[in-house]
Amino acid sequence: MAEKMNGREKSKNKDKNWDKIKKEVPDENDAGDTAAEEELPAEDKVGAEDEIPSRETAGGEGSESGEQAEPEENCGKSEKGKKKSDKKGKDEENVTLTKKEADKILNKLAELNDKYLHVVAEYDNFRKRSQKEREGLYADAYAEALSALLPIADNLERAATYTDGDKIIEGVAMTLKQLSASLEKLGIESFGEPGDSFDPNLHNAIMHCEDDSLGENVIAEVFQHGYKKGDRVIRFAMVKVAN
Repeated sequence: MAEKMNGREKSKNKDKNWDKIKKEVPDENDAGDTAAEEELPAEDKVGAEDEIPSRETAGGEGSESGEQAEPEENCGKSEKGKKKSDKKGKDEENVTLTKKEADKILNKLAELNDKYLHVVAEYDNFRKRSQKEREGLYADAYAEALSALLPIADNLERAATYTDGDKIIEGVAMTLKQLSASLEKLGIESFGEPGDSFDPNLHNAIMHCEDDSLGENVIAEVFQHGYKKGDRVIRFAMVKVAN
């Protein structure tokens, strides 16, 4: 019995010694965790604990959808931006001018108005002057043409007083010669002679005939001479065209 008791006491003493060893020598995993905690400063420990959001802050007890609330700093910035934009809009609406600036703008407007009225008056004068000059040109052209034709009228009046037939024929021939000289002086040219080639831009064909002695589209007879001044046709010639 004594030997059994000694064996039990020995096993109890071994267990107690083992427990002491465990307490004195920490586990490897526990040693690593404790070393890491010892290496971190106190401020970092606090920051690390703050950075880990709890379920209450992440999901939000008051937000059913579980969306993360906007940080307070961003909220403050957005409110400041809104206040600045509102203030800027009010400043733009409430823009005021000083008396000096207003007078300067009014003087500029008055100067521009005077220039506008001056231009309008000049244009009106130019329009009236141009119309008057145009009417004067027409009058001068008519006067020049009539002054060239009046001597012809004088010769016709003299020829009408003759009773002798030979003198009347001679007077008419002289009047025609004078008429040709007057038209030439005015720059008017007559056209349309027998034997000329037919030109629809100058001649008006009122009759047609077949004549072997004449070529194709040749004027056989002239009923009325045509007249033109430069490239402008005053009157078309009335002719008879052969072939």
